Amino acid sequence: MGEASPLLHFLFVSFPGQGHLNPLLRLAKRVASKGPLVTFSTTLDLGNRISAAAAVAESDSDLIPVGRGLLRFEFFDDGTDPTDPHRDDLDILMARLESNGPPALTNLINRQTDAGRPVSCLINNPFLPWALNVAEDLGIPSAVLWVQSCAVFSTYYHFHHKLADFPTEDNPDRTVNLPGLPPMRPEDLPTFLLPSNPYKPLTNVILAQFKNILKARWVFANSFEELERDAFDAIAGRLQIPVIPVGPLVEAGEPQEKIKADMWKPEDRCIEWLDKQEKRSVVYVSAGSIVMLNSSEMQELAFGLRNSGRPFLWVVRENLRELLPKGFKEEIEAEGKSILVEWSPQEKVLAHKSLACFVTHCGWNSTLELIAAGVPAIAFPQWGDQVPDAKFLCDVHEIGVRIPTPAARAEIVRCLTAATDGPDAEAMLKRAKKWKEIARAAVTTGGSSDRNIERFVDDVRKWVANGGGGLVDPVAGVCRVIHGSCAVAT
Repeated sequence: MGEASPLLHFLFVSFPGQGHLNPLLRLAKRVASKGPLVTFSTTLDLGNRISAAAAVAESDSDLIPVGRGLLRFEFFDDGTDPTDPHRDDLDILMARLESNGPPALTNLINRQTDAGRPVSCLINNPFLPWALNVAEDLGIPSAVLWVQSCAVFSTYYHFHHKLADFPTEDNPDRTVNLPGLPPMRPEDLPTFLLPSNPYKPLTNVILAQFKNILKARWVFANSFEELERDAFDAIAGRLQIPVIPVGPLVEAGEPQEKIKADMWKPEDRCIEWLDKQEKRSVVYVSAGSIVMLNSSEMQELAFGLRNSGRPFLWVVRENLRELLPKGFKEEIEAEGKSILVEWSPQEKVLAHKSLACFVTHCGWNSTLELIAAGVPAIAFPQWGDQVPDAKFLCDVHEIGVRIPTPAARAEIVRCLTAATDGPDAEAMLKRAKKWKEIARAAVTTGGSSDRNIERFVDDVRKWVANGGGGLVDPVAGVCRVIHGSCAVAT
């Protein structure tokens, strides 16, 4: 930015959850790398929790260079009591955020103006729909980062607006046909949309994201054009604002990789252990930060991994350790072939030469990370969007095999064999490596997602230069997705 250029200041506001923080922070760094000042924000309680692990600071003097721009952190106080053991309960958290979040975010934005750095654009993830209302009230253009696949976005969008027929209690076996997607059987759909879904409050939270989404000028998707071209093209014909791919938002190749928002400190000893293993020999296992496997699943997974005879690195959070077979941890560590850790530097693990495959719950972040690493998947989805993610990995992109439910140790061994030594293993690995090349190319300079971020920053820059006017009007169809790119008419 030259001295005569108006100051560009992007404010990123994240829902306080690990699966939301990571992709939004990565997008924030990519925007900052284009030249603007970027402030990243979430709740004060979570900010305090990630600060120790991520080494982030919150003061004006702590401006972190990122490419041609700068990144800073500033958190808002939503009234969380850090001593409350129920502070992360979703119902309590959502009610507290909806009540206390808008005034707290408004105060944060006003402080930016008072400090001489008014906010040019607000970007949030959709579990904070009220952030769009705050931006509208303050006359600030806004954007939303959708942190799941475009296919899942389209599925929820069609369900919310009743644009397609979905399974009902009277017809629970209905196949759903959506534009740009393969036919989706009930077992392929996000579980929150099924009549058997026991988590109705969570479904309401998810669908609430679509009530005011048209207040945003842009919807970004943590995906890339080449991976979901048909889905992007199809949703462009439904939605009045552009859905723009800006991913994969993964660690590989991102600016300032040392800046993270991890809620747990990863155990780096697992990298030292991987260094001692043979090439393409290790099975990596992780169910992410939220999934709670039951006792039977933990037992079958444990025995299946051990019976496979392959070395494995298994992320087992502390709250799941008691579900392991008695003495399991001590036995495998005594053998020296495998290790358990509470949290891992996942993308470093996936990039390691000793890795053979990834047993994953198929959360979207993990799905993109394995695609970007070129690693075959053993899909073990539990609920929500993990189910369609597994379908696309295994049936559409053909870079994984799926563990049947309920999990059984013999089936786990069979799947591990199929992905590493089976007759289709080499072709599966070749496809995975090809997707790795395409994913990496999308986010490199001049790649499809990189161009979309550049255009977005330029559009906001023009808005600031025009004194807060003259933004492209996506509702009028001037800015739209054409083969995954934001095409701006002149």
